[in-house]
Amino acid sequence: MAPLLRKRLALREGLWWLAAGLAAGGAMFLFRTPYAAQFLVAAGILSAGAAFALVRRNEQESAAAPNSAEIGTSALPARAREMLERLPDPLMLLDESNRVFLANHAMRVLVGTDANNKHVSAVLRTPALLEAIERTAATGQPESVEFSLRVPVEQNYQAHVTCTEDSPRLTAVLLHNVTAMVRAQEARSDFIANASHELRTPLAALSGFIDTLRGHARDDEEVRDRFLDIMSGEANRMRRLIDDLLSLTRIEQNEHVPPIDEVDIHAVVSEAAAALQGLASLDKVTLSIEPDGNLPPVLGDRDELVQLFQNLLHNAIKYGRPEGDVQVRFSPHPEESAVPGRHGVESLVAVTVKDDGEGIPREAIPRLTERFYRVDVRRSRERGGTGLGLAIVKHIVNRHHGRLLIDSQPREGSTFTVLLPVAGESRPSRK
Repeated sequence: MAPLLRKRLALREGLWWLAAGLAAGGAMFLFRTPYAAQFLVAAGILSAGAAFALVRRNEQESAAAPNSAEIGTSALPARAREMLERLPDPLMLLDESNRVFLANHAMRVLVGTDANNKHVSAVLRTPALLEAIERTAATGQPESVEFSLRVPVEQNYQAHVTCTEDSPRLTAVLLHNVTAMVRAQEARSDFIANASHELRTPLAALSGFIDTLRGHARDDEEVRDRFLDIMSGEANRMRRLIDDLLSLTRIEQNEHVPPIDEVDIHAVVSEAAAALQGLASLDKVTLSIEPDGNLPPVLGDRDELVQLFQNLLHNAIKYGRPEGDVQVRFSPHPEESAVPGRHGVESLVAVTVKDDGEGIPREAIPRLTERFYRVDVRRSRERGGTGLGLAIVKHIVNRHHGRLLIDSQPREGSTFTVLLPVAGESRPSRK
C-alpha cells in the first residue's frame, strides 16, 4: 500500500472518531443534560487525540515496513544486482508478500518493463508456476515446473523456484528456455513414427504375398511371378528408405565440420546427370547442362555434392513434364543480392536446376525439406520416392555453408538453386 494512501485512510478513521465524539456531546447539549458543555469539550479533546494517535501509528507502521524497492536496495549489493541483470536466463526476486523487487533484463523482455512492485500473479499468469511459488514461500522447499507461453510465439520454459532461510524471506524464480529441446524431442518422435510407417507398409505387403504364395498360389506360376515382381519392388523400396536414413544420419553427424576440398562443380553435376540418364530416357526427358563457363572451384565434399545434385535431378525428372526438359545452369554469383551468411555475393557459385512440370503449391514450399514430407504422396511412392531426398539436400547445403532457394509457379515448373562458397584463400583449415 502506498504511504500517501495509508495516511489518508488513517486520517479518515481519526475523523470518524472526532465526529462521533462531537455528535455525542452535541446531543447531550441539545437535551440540556447536566454538564453538557463540559462533556462536549471533553469529547472533542478525546476524539481529536484518538485521531492523532491513529495517524501517528500508521505512519510508524509505514516506516517500519519498507516497500519492495527498499528491500531490493538493502538486500542486494550493487555488484550483485549488476551480475543478476546480466544473466542470460530470466530471473525474478520476490519479497515476503510475493511482490517483485527485482526482474533482470531477460525477465523484463519476457514479462514487460513495469514488473517491479507488482504481485507476481500480475506478472506471471501461469497457474502451475504460481502454485509452485506459493508452496516454496510456505515450506521453504525448492520447486521445478515446466510451462509454455503461447504468445507472441510458443515457447517452453522450465522454472526453478527457491527461497532464502533468513528473514525477510526472499523467493527467486529462474526461467530456462527449453523450446529447442522440446522441439528436438518432438522431431525425434515424428521421425520415428514416420520411419515406422514407411517401413510398415512394404513389410505388410511382403508378408501378405508370402502367405499367399505358401497357400493357394503355390502352384500358380503366373500369379507367383507377378507377386515376386511386386515383392521385389517393395524390398527395393525398403532398401532405398534404409539407405536414405543411413545417409541422412551420416550427413547430420558431420554437418558441423565444413568440407575443405576444392571441387569442380560442373564435373560434379555432369557425373550426377550421367547416373540418371537411364531414368530420364525412360520418361523421354532431356537433361540439358549448360557448358562450363570457366567456373571457379567450390569448397565441398565431392561425394555429398554428387548425391545432392542426383536428388535434385531425380526430383526434376519425376515431377517434370513427360517428354519434357530439365535444365541446369551455372553462374559465378546469384542474381539475388540479399544472401545472408558469411560469404559475399562474389564468393558464391549458383547452380540452378529447373523443370517444366506442374509446379509446387506456394504454401507447400516451406515444408519441402522436412523429412517424409510429400506434396503428392501417391505419386512419390509410385516413382520410388522416400520423402527424404530434399531433407538430405538441405543438410548437405548446410554443411557446405551454402543456401538452397526454391521457386515455383503453377504450370510453369519449379526451380531449385544451390549457392555454394568458392574455394579461395579464406577456406577453413583442417585441425
